[in-house]
Amino acid sequence: MLLGTLLVALSATAGLAQSDPLPSWNDGPVKKSITDFVAKVTTQGGADFVPPAERIATFDNDGTLWCEQPYYSQVAFAIDRVKAMAPQHPEWRTQQPFKGLLENDMKTVAAMGQKGLLQIVAATHAGMTTEEFAKAVRDWIASARHPRFNRPYDALVYQPMLELLAYLRANGFKTFIVSGGGVEFMRPWVEKTYGIPPEQVVGSSGEVKLQYGAGGKPELMKLPKVEFIDDGPGKPVGINRFIGRRPVFAFGNSDGDLQMLQWTTADQGARFAGIVHHTDDVREYAYDRQSKVGKLDKALDAAKAAGWTVVDMKKDWKEVFPPSPAATGRSP
Repeated sequence: MLLGTLLVALSATAGLAQSDPLPSWNDGPVKKSITDFVAKVTTQGGADFVPPAERIATFDNDGTLWCEQPYYSQVAFAIDRVKAMAPQHPEWRTQQPFKGLLENDMKTVAAMGQKGLLQIVAATHAGMTTEEFAKAVRDWIASARHPRFNRPYDALVYQPMLELLAYLRANGFKTFIVSGGGVEFMRPWVEKTYGIPPEQVVGSSGEVKLQYGAGGKPELMKLPKVEFIDDGPGKPVGINRFIGRRPVFAFGNSDGDLQMLQWTTADQGARFAGIVHHTDDVREYAYDRQSKVGKLDKALDAAKAAGWTVVDMKKDWKEVFPPSPAATGRSP
């Protein structure tokens, strides 16, 4: 009898472990806030029930779904593009910010601020078709390595957030990326990495125009002009323009996500706002109020005042990245 009771107990424990939708999250109030919210909005007949068509979840990308330090991955892509394109542009040897990049003088490049970054983006992201640009992004994702971890950038996605995306979708949510990063930089790889199709990616964009190439084939040419910045107050604007529904669930990690979280929680009914707080300098990075990349200051104060869920990376996540690069199907 005792043996049978023990076997039943062990079987029940194993079943609970297998049914945990968020195995890389430590048990505690943060994990419970997520599962409680999902249960609340998906319970038919409940006071907070949300119809499946209205279960919209939006996620920032940089620093929320994948690593954004020591600089944004799209900046790393642009830097590598400058170096690859330099033989066709001898004038860059004497022109800033290109001269600084080619000489690895990042201090000079950083001192040029947003103006310098826009010059780099314009030179490396325009003057080609959208198909050519997508190929350049896919090639870079396949070959580039992070300077600290020596792993592909898409191997440095956050395992707990991959589980959260899957958990939400299993409960009838439609998941979107809403990022300050370039929409055409993200779309070539996010579906394979996150399970989010390109039409569910909202991001900053440059202008494109239709032209006719060889044999009269229509193609879209990327122009060196910014069309839309999907960051800060631009995020609710982008959600309204491209999604058309206010989210009921939103996750970010920086002040650039503040307005998205405020707008998500401003409507009636059950709402969830979450922030990833980078507190783990051993497994990833620790930064917040003083960081030049992914600064978390006003949004952290707003989260405390409004009772939003703040994820302490060091405390709340059992794992940060997928256990090995093999998780992405590639070796380091």
